[in-house]
Amino acid sequence: MEKKITMPLSQDKVKALKAGDSVLLSGVIYTARDAAHKRLAELIDKGEKLPIDVKDAVIYYVGPTPAKPGMILGSAGPTTSYRMDDYAPKLLEKGLKGMIGKGLRSQEVIDSMIKNGAVYFAAIGGTGALISKCVKKAEIVTYEDLGSEAIRRLEVEDFPIIVVIDSEGNNLYEQGQKAYLESLK
Repeated sequence: MEKKITMPLSQDKVKALKAGDSVLLSGVIYTARDAAHKRLAELIDKGEKLPIDVKDAVIYYVGPTPAKPGMILGSAGPTTSYRMDDYAPKLLEKGLKGMIGKGLRSQEVIDSMIKNGAVYFAAIGGTGALISKCVKKAEIVTYEDLGSEAIRRLEVEDFPIIVVIDSEGNNLYEQGQKAYLESLK
């Protein structure tokens, strides 16, 4: 059964999510990839205000393709998350509660998620065109010079994601491997 979650992603909502949960997310989320994360981290290091409010927010690691005529957004498949690992702890310290991407995360990010009460979701790679249909509105918020990697504000409805790492550090990637190995015995 899928859990329906509406943004903002409060601490209570985060605590209720467990590794392996299927989620349909609705509300406002932000997009950002490597270059945007680097700029955000630099602002944090300088003690400057961020151009987006990350408190109780979710960042989707995506660089969507240009929208075709009549579309809000082009294909919006997830980017490999570890490329943001150097920057994620700083954003988690600022109140970020969720990250959406694909692939493994570093132990430093997992530790920061536990400390700050956050979750990591996976979006299914290869379904970028389907995912883009969940986007009801998209606008560039900042860093327009980064093109597809600009930070966008997306309004999503029933965006399908899976909790991969919950706020207690339970990791679906590890649990899945363990269950598979047990099934071979």
